Amino acid sequence: MKKLVCVLVALCLIATAAVALAEAAPALNWEDVTPILEAGGVSGDFYTFDEIAMKIWLPEGMYPVELTEEDREKGFIGYFMPEDESGAVSVVYVDVSGMSLEEYGEYLASEAGATEIEVGTVNGFPCVSYKLPEQDSVSVTFTTEAGYALEVTCTPLSVENADLLWGAVISSIQAA
Repeated sequence: MKKLVCVLVALCLIATAAVALAEAAPALNWEDVTPILEAGGVSGDFYTFDEIAMKIWLPEGMYPVELTEEDREKGFIGYFMPEDESGAVSVVYVDVSGMSLEEYGEYLASEAGATEIEVGTVNGFPCVSYKLPEQDSVSVTFTTEAGYALEVTCTPLSVENADLLWGAVISSIQAA
C-alpha cells in the first residue's frame, strides 16, 4: 500500500511539474524527471539507436518489435510494445520537406487534426509536441538534417496516467 501511495504522489508531482513547464518556457529535461520516477518506484531502461546516436528511456515491460523491410521503408527505426499489446512507442524518420518545427506543427493541425501543438525543447533539442486525438497518441518531433525529422509517438493516451508515463518517455530523449 505504501508503494502505491508513493507512486500516486510521484505521478501527481510529475503532473504538477509538467504543467509548470508548459506554463513557463516549454522545456523538458530528463534530470528533472528521474528523481520523481525513482521516488515512485517506476523503472525502465534506456534503448540506444546507434544509427542516429540517440537514446530513449522505456518503462519496464516495453519490448522491441522486429521491424519488417516495409516498416523500414516507411521510416521506422524502432517500435516497442508490451506483451499484451496495450500500448506502443514508435520512433520514425519523417520526410518533412525541410519544414521548420512551427510549419510542421501547422501542417499537422490542418492535415492530421493535431491538437495541443507546442514548440519547445527536450534535453536541449528543439522540438514540437502534439496530440493526435483520432490516433489516441502524443508525439514529439525533432528536426534533423536534409529535411527529415525524428518523430517519437506514444499511445494510448486514453488510459489512466498515460500523460505522465509518456511524458517520462518523451523527456528522456537525448544524445547517446
